Amino acid sequence: MTPSKITDIVRLRLGNQRLTRTYFRTPAEVVSWLGAVQAQDYLGAAWGVGLRARGVTAQDVGRAFDDGLILRTHVMRPTWHFVAPADIRWLLALTGPRVNRALVPYCRKAGLDEKILTRSRTAIEKALRDGRHPTRPEIGAVLRGIGVDVRGIDLAFVIMRMESDAVICSGPRRGRQFTYALLEERVPRATALTRDEALAELTRRFFSSHGPATLRDYAWWSGLTVRDARSGIELSKNALTAKDFDGLTCWSVASTPAARLQSPTVRLLPNYDEYLIAHKDRDFVKDAASAGRAQVRSELQHLLTIDGKIRGTWKPRLTRTAAEVEVRVFRSLNTDEKRAVAAEAARYGRFVELPVKLTA
Repeated sequence: MTPSKITDIVRLRLGNQRLTRTYFRTPAEVVSWLGAVQAQDYLGAAWGVGLRARGVTAQDVGRAFDDGLILRTHVMRPTWHFVAPADIRWLLALTGPRVNRALVPYCRKAGLDEKILTRSRTAIEKALRDGRHPTRPEIGAVLRGIGVDVRGIDLAFVIMRMESDAVICSGPRRGRQFTYALLEERVPRATALTRDEALAELTRRFFSSHGPATLRDYAWWSGLTVRDARSGIELSKNALTAKDFDGLTCWSVASTPAARLQSPTVRLLPNYDEYLIAHKDRDFVKDAASAGRAQVRSELQHLLTIDGKIRGTWKPRLTRTAAEVEVRVFRSLNTDEKRAVAAEAARYGRFVELPVKLTA
């Protein structure tokens, strides 16, 4: 693909991801726009939300989470995501069955048959009823009390199954510990969507916020089969626009044209950020000038991007008095790029409400 076409894709994705310009002012607006935000690293995901909203701090994201304005559960691919309360039920109904099928071999290996999982569900529902919010170890103790002795990863499989079955979801944090709540108590009832309605809604949500993107990207991100992903595009065809990028068909939802990318546009992206993790093919974000040194697991590391391309990695370390940010680049930066990195590090400091100590 020609460099100009790649630049067009990167510019449009940055805009639709709200990484260049945003009018969002709350964490809930960001999560709803993206549809779901991968969030097994809570602090990283919180910063990913903060990057896409004006003036939002880590405390703001934490309050939204504790108040149930954003939730965390296993949905789509079998991993944690932030989701909006209004979306959680139809998302689980659409993608939960495939998550459960993915869990079958692990549950079987752990000796967790349907009879045991049903007993576990009854015990967990009883333990969480009337607004009680236990931690994972406390749920494990409840299960051991009925003779289901699961620990570690096996306990995680039980909880994941309860999440994908729409029994439980995240509760308010207890200090630094995460808790669980009954979904029926945590989330007000909403009008149910048919499967086709849910499929069309998820499709529109993805291509609005993550486009231009391919069918392969969408199937990967959603955890749906390629057949279902293709059906979602067909159901949403009146809202979608297809564009050919040198033989690659990408879909998006028509919106205000993305502004010209102002260079250098620097972002300190968290691990698993939607800008990267949502796409199966991530070649578009590799920097050709430093490709030989860019041997990174983009889903695992915090990444420095310049003009949408991976140019290095970074590590945050929070102390009581400072946010220490260590940046490692794949090639030398010019003066403007160095200033932009410093400005972005300062933005991270405002998010965590600590002065920044930048090492680059």
